[in-house]
Parts: sequence; C-alpha cells; structure tokens
Amino acid sequence: MQVRGMTMQHECVFVILGATGDLTKRKLIPALYKMVASGAIKSFALIGVSVDDTTMANVFAQARHFVSDVRDAVWERMIQASHYHRMDFNDHAGYAQLQTLINSVEQQYNIKPNRLFYLATMPHHFMTITQQFAAHGIVKKHADLGDASDQVWQRIVYEKPFGDSLASSRQINEVIAQVFDERQVFRIDHWLGKELVGNIALARFTNRVFEPLWHAEHIESVQIVASEHIGIEGRGQFYDAYGTLKDMVQNHLLQLLSLVAMEDPVHFTAGHLRDAKAAVLAKVTINNVIFGQYEGYQQEKGVHPESQTDTFAALKLSIDTPRWQGVPFYVKAGKFLKKTEAAIHIKFKPVKCLLDVCPTDTNYLTINIQPHEGMYLTLNAKKPGVFNDVTPINMHFSHAALFGPNTPAAYEVLLADVLKGDQCAFVRADEIEFAWSIIQQINNKQVPMHSYKRGSAGPEALAGLDGERKIIWKS
Repeated sequence: MQVRGMTMQHECVFVILGATGDLTKRKLIPALYKMVASGAIKSFALIGVSVDDTTMANVFAQARHFVSDVRDAVWERMIQASHYHRMDFNDHAGYAQLQTLINSVEQQYNIKPNRLFYLATMPHHFMTITQQFAAHGIVKKHADLGDASDQVWQRIVYEKPFGDSLASSRQINEVIAQVFDERQVFRIDHWLGKELVGNIALARFTNRVFEPLWHAEHIESVQIVASEHIGIEGRGQFYDAYGTLKDMVQNHLLQLLSLVAMEDPVHFTAGHLRDAKAAVLAKVTINNVIFGQYEGYQQEKGVHPESQTDTFAALKLSIDTPRWQGVPFYVKAGKFLKKTEAAIHIKFKPVKCLLDVCPTDTNYLTINIQPHEGMYLTLNAKKPGVFNDVTPINMHFSHAALFGPNTPAAYEVLLADVLKGDQCAFVRADEIEFAWSIIQQINNKQVPMHSYKRGSAGPEALAGLDGERKIIWKS
C-alpha cells in the first residue's frame, strides 16, 4: 500500500509534544507504525515530550490497542528508536535539554537532521513552544522547498483547534510569522486527509458533468452535515470550553464549505488551492443560527452545572459571490443525534415538469465522508410498467467496494504530506483567521440555547432555521 506523496523513503526525527495524550496513542503512533511497516520511512527516531512521569515503552503499550495486524519486529524497532523527554512546556531550561537530546539522537542513529515537530497540545501552549523552539535553535527559519532539493528541513505541525477565538489565532499566527517561514508550518485539520474530502475538488474539476452546473443557475441549496450519535465521551472539560461551533464548525465544516464553493484554482498546488478557499471564507455571511444542548449535558463530568455551551449548531449561510448569489448553505453539527453522518448534499434546481405526475424531489449529489465513504447521484427514472411516472434512483460509488478496506487513515496521509513538504491539505494563516471571524460574527449575536432530547434530530427550533421555508434535511 502506498500513501499519497510517499514516492521515496524519508528519514527524520519525529518529536511529538503531548506524547502521553489520546491523539498520540490513538492516531499518531498508529500512523507512524503503518508508514514504518510499509517502508515509506527509511531511518527515524521518535522523541516524545510531556510533563508526565512515564516512558515511551508505556506510551507504546497503550497505543498498541489502536493498531491492527501488528508485526512484532516493526513494533519493537519503533520502541527501540524512541526516547522520552519529561518537560513542562513553560520550563525554558527544558528546551535546551530537548535540543541536546535531538542532536544526540541524530548522531546515534546517523539520521540527516530533518526534524518533524508535532504539537499535539492544547492551543494555549502554541506560542510558548514556538518562541522557545526559535530561541534555542531547535527549529530554524528557512525557506522549505520540500522534496525539490536535498536541503535539510525542519517542519512544525500544529494540531487543531488553532486558538479559541479570532484574537488568539491572530496572536499565534503573528508569533509563528516572526520566527518561521510559512512553508515550514502545517496547521492540521485531519478531515482534509479523509479520502472523500480530497475527492471534493477533484470530482468537481475533472468531470465535465459537474463543473458547468456548479453555480446558482443550477444549484438550489447545499447542506453540510456532521452528526454524531455519541456524546462528549468524557471530554467535558475540553468540550465545555469549545462546544460544537468551535470544535466542529470553525474548522471541519467551514473547510468543507470552502472546498465546495471555491472558484477554479489557477492550478492544483498548495498556494492556489488555499487562495481559492480563503477567498470563499472572506465572503461568508451569517443569515441565521440555531444552538442546542442535549438534555443532561450539564450533569456530565467536567461540565459547569449552568453551562450554556452548545452541543448542537445549525447555520444558514450565504456566500457573496456571483457564483453563489441566492444559494443558501445549511451547516449542521451536533452530539447525541439520531445517527452518525458526515456528508455534503448538493441539491440541484428542478427542471420544468412535462409530466402528469411530477417528481416530488429533484437531483442531489451526495458526498458521504463517513461512515460509509462514497458518492451518490440521485436521478429520476421511469417506474417500471408506467409510461409517465418517475421514481428517484441512486447512482452509487462505494469507496470501500472499489478500493478495498485498507485505505490509509487521515493522519497517515497527512504525515506523509508533511514529510514531502506538501501543504495542499493544510490550512493557511488567513484561512484560519477568516474562519474564526465567521465564528466571531455568530458569537456577537444573541442566540438562544434550545434543549433537545438525546437520539433526536436536534432542537425543535431547527425547523425555523430558514424562517417559514421548511428545510428538508437530506439523509
């Protein structure tokens, strides 16, 4: 199995800050294992950094539950090549010790000093870590040319959420810009590593049947949905500080919106793609917002007993460009809903009906991101045995059926892109700030909080998202 971008073997030192967290155990170590096992990584060492008193052997033991078909020799090789550095992120002396450890590891394993730093930490640590990396020469500012040259590179990955507001994201970006070149910086949104998200632009711009219809003359509305049937899964303290709007809409769903709505990029390169996405986010207007909170949320562990944090958010948005004039974009996300679904539903306008019995609905293009990855085109066809009556049919592409079940996971794909120096699936500073600006517009409104039952479709107030015009949510 070949991961996108892994056309050559790479060597580097991986440094994970936040090495004892769930992200490292559930996603990062499994992704690195797959890359090492496939031979995509030639020479490597792993340094885990955290404040906890532990060892990398303990971290690997906890991560093993999240890796399938482990080859013992590869797993043991990874453990042997791993080192642990105990450090408080605010302890400046600890960074000098980390630099010494990295230099020692590079010499011990005879690895070219390529360095990949992954900040799997809370965003309030980002500025301190960035400044200390620069102050101690751990990461040096340079023009990163990716695989285009034999230069030594140093790259830094910032996990989402990137800040918690427009002001904080700007502060972090300003610090980064002072000490690093933007080409070294990878702000991660792991949804951009999902196969069907990567398919959005490619399906649109490589198929003649889609692109000529991709504007207000032919599209009636767009729905972007991310529903979960589970709750906050013990993450009360984190979730209560963010909520659905900041945790899901600000990054994942606005990125999906930008991919659907962007103008043709000049070329499929990181700079042009991100120019096109940023131009969309700069033109988004908020028309209506519905907030909800599931019954019993305030009794969850780590949640304030009078919390007004949203566990459900639904938005009606418009995009002020000629292509999308008058087309509503509906965005919906929430916890403890009746089903788990992440999908984009593009509803086309109806054609003039020439039949005695007209179709009850029109055509849809659905991009299913999870759990059943695929694309569906809903068309109208004649009912058998009836001359002028039609019924909807689905033209169905199943990703798993065609490509098999072993598609690389999102973090595996994205780490491969970082090794290559490819920023196409990562978020640029201006995109981050435009997205937070949209969230700030919402926060400036006085939006009431509605209660909803677990396992429902959300609060009853959802019916009023588009005023008197009732939305039929595609499922």
